[in-house]
Amino acid sequence: MIHQLDFEKPILELQEKLEALKRHREEHGLDVNFDEEIRLMEKKLEETRRQIFSNLTPWQRVQLARHPKRPYTLDYLQRTFSDFRELHGDRLFAEDRAMVGGFAKLDQHRVMVIGTQKGRDTKENILRNFGSAHPEGYRKAMRLMRLANKFGLPIITLIDTAGAYPGIGAEERHIAEAIAVNLREMILLEVPIIAVIIGEGGSGGALGIGVADRVLILENAYYSVISPEGCAAILWKDRSAAPQAAEALKITAKDLLELKLVDEIVPEPLGGAHNDPDTIAQTLKEFLLRHLNELLALPAPERLKQRYAKYRACGHFLEKPQATFETVARGTKNPTSRDSEPEAQPAPPPA
Repeated sequence: MIHQLDFEKPILELQEKLEALKRHREEHGLDVNFDEEIRLMEKKLEETRRQIFSNLTPWQRVQLARHPKRPYTLDYLQRTFSDFRELHGDRLFAEDRAMVGGFAKLDQHRVMVIGTQKGRDTKENILRNFGSAHPEGYRKAMRLMRLANKFGLPIITLIDTAGAYPGIGAEERHIAEAIAVNLREMILLEVPIIAVIIGEGGSGGALGIGVADRVLILENAYYSVISPEGCAAILWKDRSAAPQAAEALKITAKDLLELKLVDEIVPEPLGGAHNDPDTIAQTLKEFLLRHLNELLALPAPERLKQRYAKYRACGHFLEKPQATFETVARGTKNPTSRDSEPEAQPAPPPA
């Protein structure tokens, strides 16, 4: 079954016309002139595809990040890594299949790989809890990270989650505490850490395995404190304003790189990672190897110093008077700004 996004309709229509043209030629044995018409159609298809995917809006990139055919963590573990040996359980409560992890090899390097895993169909999504980990998932991740730190193995995390699971059970087992502990401990681990946002990077669910020396993001992935729909529901009182929220949130790879919240963008094949999983897997491997070799060349104290400085530098901003929503809508000045302050009155004479 072909999963078609709205903005991909012109591409699909041209593909259908091209296939019909080819079938017609084969059925009727038409001449070389017909071949020329097919070549022109193929050229038009390629130009249309390039034009559409070179000018995607933030909301369209969010849709690509959620594409059900997009490669997930286990797909990269098969293609980018080798000799993966999965480890299970947090040794405290249960096994969380939304979080996978274990030993693997990246080229000649032995590493620990941890990532969130979604499902392809209803049955697998139930098994993987739609990629939203429980507290035991984050505690399992930290157990594996400490194991990697003990044996001097670099850590690579693959992030693709809409967020940590917000259910009652997760709250009862302290989901916020589990994520907070991961944030504190990851900043102190002495081994190199690389985090990659391969799809959705949602809120604390992503950040719970996202503290790293280097943070990479795939071209059509996103990283955000809240989903566009959630933001729209809060600020616009209407989830249909999600495209507007996606624009305002600055959640795309390009925006995040400009804000220095990620270190590098991993380019995807034209049309998205799902169009060529083998190519994106090889590209990701090359980026990971380059960054890993750079980090391994640094002494552990220097890596820790740079990691600390990296996160201390996040969130710089400039202050200036902000107009209220109502005054902006009316086009009037902010009544709290200096320009609108009443002139000072002389003090009354003493009695």
